[in-house]
This record gives sequence, C-alpha cells and structure tokens, in this order.
Amino acid sequence: MRSRSLAATALLALLATMPFCEAKPAVKDAFLTLPDGAKIHYLEAGQGTPIVFIPGWTMAADIWEGQIAYFSKSHRVVAYDPRSQGRSSKTPEGSYPIARGADLHTILDTLKLDQATLVCWSMAAAECAAYVDFYGTGQISGLVLVDGFVGDLADPQRAAGTLQYIAQVQKNRRALTDSFVRSMYKRPQSEAYLKHVLDESLETPTDTAVALFVGTLAWDGSKALAKIDKPTLLAVTENAFMPAYKKMHAAIAGSHMEVFQSGHALFVDEPEKFNKLLEEFVGSLGKPAAGK
Repeated sequence: MRSRSLAATALLALLATMPFCEAKPAVKDAFLTLPDGAKIHYLEAGQGTPIVFIPGWTMAADIWEGQIAYFSKSHRVVAYDPRSQGRSSKTPEGSYPIARGADLHTILDTLKLDQATLVCWSMAAAECAAYVDFYGTGQISGLVLVDGFVGDLADPQRAAGTLQYIAQVQKNRRALTDSFVRSMYKRPQSEAYLKHVLDESLETPTDTAVALFVGTLAWDGSKALAKIDKPTLLAVTENAFMPAYKKMHAAIAGSHMEVFQSGHALFVDEPEKFNKLLEEFVGSLGKPAAGK
C-alpha cells in the first residue's frame, strides 16, 4: 500500500498554498475497522468541535478538499469514504441507508466524534437520516443535508426514471459516470480534476453502485425526518427535486433552507458561499434561536 494516498498529498499541496500565516494543520490519512471487518478510509485534520463530511453516491472523501482545508483551521474535520467507495473495503453487503447509518454510528464512536456536525451530500442525506432514525440525535449537534433527497417512497414516475438510469449504469458504466461527474459542476473544472473524480467514482464496483441506488429508492425516510430535533440546514440547488426539498424543509422542525444556483457539487462550485454558510451554521449551534 502506498505510504501516502493521492488524496492526502493533494490536500497537503492545497494547504501549502493557503494565504494565511498560522501553522497549516496536518492531514491524517488512515483506516478504521467496522464490526464486520470492513476497512473505512478517512481523512482527518485540525482540532476543536468536530465536523464530519460524508460524500454521496460512489464519491470519495477528498471531494471535500476545499472544506477540509478551510474548516481544519478551527475545527476537527473528518471526511470518510463510505464502504465500497474510494479506498474503503468493497463489500457485497451494506449498500442501503440503514446499514450505512450503522457504519456512521460506529465511525462516530470509534473516532470519539461527540457532538459532531454531520454534513451529508446527495445520497448520504438518506444515510444520515437513517442514522438519526435508529440512533437518535444525542451524539450530534447539527445536521447539514446537501442537495440530497430524503422522503417517502418514490412516486412511480421517478422510480421508472431511476430504473432506466440503473439499466444504463449496467450497460456503459464509464461513459455514464463521466457524464454524471461533468454534470455535477456549473463552474469550469480542469480535465485532470474531472478525471480524478471519475476514477474515484469507478472504484465502486458496478453491482454495488446499482445496489446503492436500489437501496435508497426502496427506503422510506419520511418518518425519520420528524425525529430530527437538532438544528438542520438544507443547502440545495434549484433543480427538479425542489418540491421534495421543500417537503423535507417543512418536515424538519426549525430547519433552514438555502438555495444555490450551482451544480450538484455546490460546495465545489461555490466554496466561498458554502463555507461561509456552514461556518455561520456551526457557529450558531448551542446558542438560543432569535427571539427566545
């Protein structure tokens, strides 16, 4: 195994160019073991109250490189590759929200990430909701759902569209994934960067990529939303899921929703806006709401 991952090397290079004078935090590149023996790869930097970044479908931890560099100046930051993604173990089981919520529970316990803010992008939004459904909110201080759908079982029209997409994934995985990766951004990205994200996405076996879609499609998360009793931020883009986002917003008591005019990877497209929004949200945790 390489002594230092490409992800950690890239992060260290990025930190070296940051225009601030204080000491740059080191990035820890490590693995932890889940109860079934699966290895979870994670990146960790900084000290302070924890923020945990969880990538979406088939993505890896270093998609959050801009946030790791920014928030590790003031917080303990952890970003991990969910099972069967990135450098984590590829397993035939565990590709559905409840199982991945259990993985998150173990990760929080193992790394002693008490009162963490969870930042859950895309498919990870359902996995974080599943975590809350089964384990409650006692170990977290806040929840950020980033352009991800959580709700009742899919309507027939959306289910049909998802199944058609799954069929295309099975027929021509690389071409479809390349198209998907490019669609995640509205701002221009370098070909080297896009290839890196594509290659990391393809680390997830095709059968697992399909299973992740099916697992999320078949899970009803509507009841889990009502169990979220910690401050919650929805950072979403203007897209076809807006009615679902508004429904989620209404179902989560006291939640706040911010709409971005950017691509699905909005934290890459608009890092300054996203980081400022998240910084303000994390800074407000534990403080009484206005008017109380």
